[in-house]
Amino acid sequence: MLFARKLRGKPGVQAGHLASGLPGWELPGWGLPGWELPAENPAFPPLPIALSSVLIDKDSSIDRTVMALRSLAEDRIFGERLPSSRELTAQLGVGPVTVRRAVGQLVAEGVLSTRPGAGTFVARPTARPDADTAWQQVALGASPVDPAGLDLAFRLRSMDGLSLTGGYLDAGLRSDSRVAAALGRAARRPGALEAPPMMGLQELRHWFATELGVDADDVLITSGGQSALSATMRAILPSGSPVLFETPTYPGALAVARSAGLVPVPVPVDDKGIRVEFLERAFQTTSARLLYMQPTFANPGGTVLDDSRRREVIDAATGAGAFIIEDDWAARWLSHGQVPPPPLIRDDPHGHVITLSSLTKATAPSLRVGAIAARGPVLQRVANLRLVDEHFMARPLQEACVDLLSTSSWRTQVRVVAVTLRERASTLAVALTRHLPEARFTVPNGGISIWLELPGHHDELSLSERAASMGVAVLPGQIFKVGESDRSHLRLAFASIESRDIDRAVMLLSRAVRTGRHQE
Repeated sequence: MLFARKLRGKPGVQAGHLASGLPGWELPGWGLPGWELPAENPAFPPLPIALSSVLIDKDSSIDRTVMALRSLAEDRIFGERLPSSRELTAQLGVGPVTVRRAVGQLVAEGVLSTRPGAGTFVARPTARPDADTAWQQVALGASPVDPAGLDLAFRLRSMDGLSLTGGYLDAGLRSDSRVAAALGRAARRPGALEAPPMMGLQELRHWFATELGVDADDVLITSGGQSALSATMRAILPSGSPVLFETPTYPGALAVARSAGLVPVPVPVDDKGIRVEFLERAFQTTSARLLYMQPTFANPGGTVLDDSRRREVIDAATGAGAFIIEDDWAARWLSHGQVPPPPLIRDDPHGHVITLSSLTKATAPSLRVGAIAARGPVLQRVANLRLVDEHFMARPLQEACVDLLSTSSWRTQVRVVAVTLRERASTLAVALTRHLPEARFTVPNGGISIWLELPGHHDELSLSERAASMGVAVLPGQIFKVGESDRSHLRLAFASIESRDIDRAVMLLSRAVRTGRHQE
């Protein structure tokens, strides 16, 4: 290893020469005019900084400083303090801004950590210890957790290329600046970091109650829709119980059910929503006490439960003594311009319908705020389970939502989203007609996706992988289904893809479909 030390007063030797006794070895940039290293201060002896023996060419001063600080960290133990910024500036011959940036980069990498007023410290060992965790396979046993395709959805969402998988609005369509401003104001409110009421802030409960058509006392604030769904299913049913699902269905609900040890039972749908004759039969044959459905703009197909079936579905649950989880997800705010039908809970005064709602899809992915609306003791059962799981919903997020929803900009945002989603759905439909004319689909009046039926048989997962390799991500239909199916589907989401990219995305998908057809 070579050691860089401060050089001073040696004729013919530039500041960039290494003090290794090897004249002529220079680090480019360190010997430039005006980059003289300061005279040694007895109070701060030179620091040996290990550098690679390979000559470094065309590196910036920040890169060299990062390398030097990384070397310092490697020579110290976990938690040991590094020299101060003033010492590092003097020893390395760089400015304080360069040191700050280099430290910031290593903090981001997890090599260093900073404590205000205390200094900079080694955050962790650079080499991961060699550990044998094989024993955990025996201790853990078979996994009860089934992500049911959610893991695939998140992996595809982060791939390079065009994406028809995203279920969240893209940054250009969101109102991130308004959300950020609301969060900032919420954090400055007196008591913002105090524990909120267990059921949630009264102002936020009242807002959801007004939107859903229930009393504020019937509302529980939750950490997003997925949390609400998980708490509700687990609170109602013990492991091993059957639960009815309209199919196709939201894979996140399947993940909750399967991971809780519940047994999903499919009930088919058509263009008018869940088929009541099969629903009644499923209640009779399984003795199920719970039905999960999305009556408005269902994911994945955007189906809306027909008015003629609303009463029949509630009557079927009433006759079976069962609950209905009405996942209203973002149906109130992701219509494409039409007024969505009211939630089912408005037609059920006897507590069979439990309605879940969420602001996340219509605002921002990290604004995890939702609500459960229910009548009767079931709401307290769910609230108690949430108390066990997470105590309460973070107050600053609730305060920010109260702030955001109380302004006229919220309704403006909903209108902008409606117009944009309608345009994207129309653009996607045109592209599908052009590039995949043999496929079948229905253009939805709300929601974020089209359910595409492909002719013939396709291995949906292989098709999804092939499309990804060609530059477009799509979700295989199988993750939205319960049991087997004799038809092939893909879900094409348009929430996060801009209209100008849709035609090319569908063109790439059509190539993947045709390539697979030839291979099969």
